[in-house]
Amino acid sequence: MKCPVRGLYAITQAENKSMAVILYEVEAVLNGGAVMLQYRNKSLANHYVIASHVHALCQRYHVPLIINDDMHLAQALGAEGVHLGQHDGELHEARALLGDQAIIGITCYQSLEYAQLAQQQGANYVAFGRFFPSRSKPLAKRAALSLLTEAKQNIAIPIVAIGGILPGNATELLAAGADILAVIDGLFASEPALAVKAYQVLFN
Repeated sequence: MKCPVRGLYAITQAENKSMAVILYEVEAVLNGGAVMLQYRNKSLANHYVIASHVHALCQRYHVPLIINDDMHLAQALGAEGVHLGQHDGELHEARALLGDQAIIGITCYQSLEYAQLAQQQGANYVAFGRFFPSRSKPLAKRAALSLLTEAKQNIAIPIVAIGGILPGNATELLAAGADILAVIDGLFASEPALAVKAYQVLFN
């Protein structure tokens, strides 16, 4: 599968949830129109088993599954890609392990220079943030909207915005230059089947 160029990027909120709940939530956002899904589970409980079921759902909906942090889990699952932070391994390592068709995303925080380097090294998308207060990354430094505008002028691959994104503030990010909105709490802290509709309106 190719890397989407625009749309909603759902990131699972798996901690302290049963596999049944996780799968229900994942299917809700896939059915609602998410263009990419990232499996993020910091608890590590039943990691492979849950991720394999998530992958099966993604395949049914023809949506790429991206594994957070763990290129070896992505390889074991045959997932479509991996998302790497600064301490999760090198991009060239992931490319060698997962192949030319894999989608590899890179967290660039507030750094346009890091994003440009990631693009040169073959990343498929770059992610900036956080842009708003975020429960998943409460201590992360805040990124400025102007960073998205600069990135749009200098980066050819899709630009992902992350961090506290809600339907009410998302239009600012899209107007500034974001192509893809990565959302955790805004989708999974309540009823995802309803929440996903509010985000989809932004892209229609």
